[in-house]
Amino acid sequence: MNPFDPMKTNRTFGLGSVLLLSLMAPAHSQEPATPVTPQVSSAEMKKLVAIIRPVGDGNVRGSVVFEKGDDGIIVTAKIGGLTPNASHAIHIHEFGDLGSNDATSAGDHFNPRGHPHAVPDDNERHAGDLGNLQADGDGNATLTLVVNNITLDASKSGILGRAVIVHSKADDGGQPSGNAGDRIAAGVIGISKDAKPQAMPQPPPAAKPPVPHDDSEKKETRPTTPDSDDTAEE
Repeated sequence: MNPFDPMKTNRTFGLGSVLLLSLMAPAHSQEPATPVTPQVSSAEMKKLVAIIRPVGDGNVRGSVVFEKGDDGIIVTAKIGGLTPNASHAIHIHEFGDLGSNDATSAGDHFNPRGHPHAVPDDNERHAGDLGNLQADGDGNATLTLVVNNITLDASKSGILGRAVIVHSKADDGGQPSGNAGDRIAAGVIGISKDAKPQAMPQPPPAAKPPVPHDDSEKKETRPTTPDSDDTAEE
């Protein structure tokens, strides 16, 4: 057989041309893939914390803990290095961005519902209005209050990833932000080490597949033959 058979060569070229044209054909005939939407968990944490550090050359330090309670969110602030026997405003601000030297990059008071500024006793207030710290003679202050207008997650009302700001002056309740003065300390609100998400509803367990029936122990069935005694002779 001639390896250079022109008919065989033409057939080979023909198949190659068809394959090449199919690869060069536009792919518009194929249906586009459906995009996959990522599933984001919005589980509320049990406990968040902000570690407060000085802004600029100050010496204000401490912590603010947010913990889930039966009647709302329990806020516990323990701050030192304040002006002795003075009041200092404390607020939650919009962003956890503390990149600027004066902490103004943290934005305004956290206010998802658009309320006017007020003190914690007022129902309609900024969600970030936590009132004032009252320092003792050594410049230390402890504040505990329960609020019900924030959540411990990253939702619209959530404070996860936002910032706590301590100010140089007292919050007098005035507009737009209490006339609280400079920002002297700040910390980003993050997940506490011993925090666990609140229990989320679990789907019912999947039904178990039926167990296949084992017929291996069935007795072997043999065909029966007519009894020779019952067969009539003709």
